[in-house]
Amino acid sequence: MYRDNSLVPSEAIRLLALGLLADAPRSYAEVAGEVRHFTGRMVGPSLELLASPLELLKIEGLAEPVAGSGESETLRITESGRSELQRLLAANIRPQVTDVNKLIIALKMRFLHNLALEQQAEQADMLVEIFERELARLTDLRGHGPASGGELPAWLDLEIGATQARLAWFEDLRDRLPEA
Repeated sequence: MYRDNSLVPSEAIRLLALGLLADAPRSYAEVAGEVRHFTGRMVGPSLELLASPLELLKIEGLAEPVAGSGESETLRITESGRSELQRLLAANIRPQVTDVNKLIIALKMRFLHNLALEQQAEQADMLVEIFERELARLTDLRGHGPASGGELPAWLDLEIGATQARLAWFEDLRDRLPEA
């Protein structure tokens, strides 16, 4: 993790693999394929997001084989793996909305059900705060930029609209979560 308790890209991959195994035991090949597919669709090909070998999950005791061998080996999450999944899901998100942060947010949404209701609410609050700060940053930039001269104002308006929509969505999520 970074010093601010946010995930480094390899931990996002770990979160994805552990989340998949928490949903159901899967073969090594299935997990690797899902990791490649999800990350490839969220952020495109990225050297930064090359999946660390799933073997590490076994070596670290976070996953264990239950049948088969090699690529057809079926893995399941261990109790240590569930604890690690909880830790990763509860991590902070860096303030700027980058491709890696979008991946981490998508993973948090995909596996949010693995957290206790109180932790789900904390994650929703954190995401609301992130998009409030992002909106303030973009609005400030829009207010201090030139009104004409290029396409920056129009592009900022596009970004502000997208950020407002995300903020509204996460506020709605926060309001929809049952109270713990």
